[in-house]
Amino acid sequence: MSDTHGRHPPPDAVPARPWGPGDGRRPVVWTWPATDPPALWVWSDGRPRRATVLAKQVWESGATYYQVAVDLHGDTTTRIMLYQWPQPGLQVAHRSQFEPSAGEREEHRGDMPRRDF
Repeated sequence: MSDTHGRHPPPDAVPARPWGPGDGRRPVVWTWPATDPPALWVWSDGRPRRATVLAKQVWESGATYYQVAVDLHGDTTTRIMLYQWPQPGLQVAHRSQFEPSAGEREEHRGDMPRRDF
């Protein structure tokens, strides 16, 4: 199947497994303000699905991963997924006007405060 320009769509994005202790030190996690998060096109079932970026993780190995909220099948069920960047099944959909932050203190994080119960 090809698009209107005769090109084939990219392959579906390949999800990544979550970080684990065997991957080295905990990743550095970057977030953006909830008012303007970046977004990615995540290819799933042969179609692009717009995904809101929740966080960027940089692992000790130097690999970059994006945690996103995405409706993978067009059925309005949003899933939280992790993808390694770059890969053919991911494309930039929107760049935030804000720089991400990776502060340890809640007031320095770019998103809503996290509560551990």
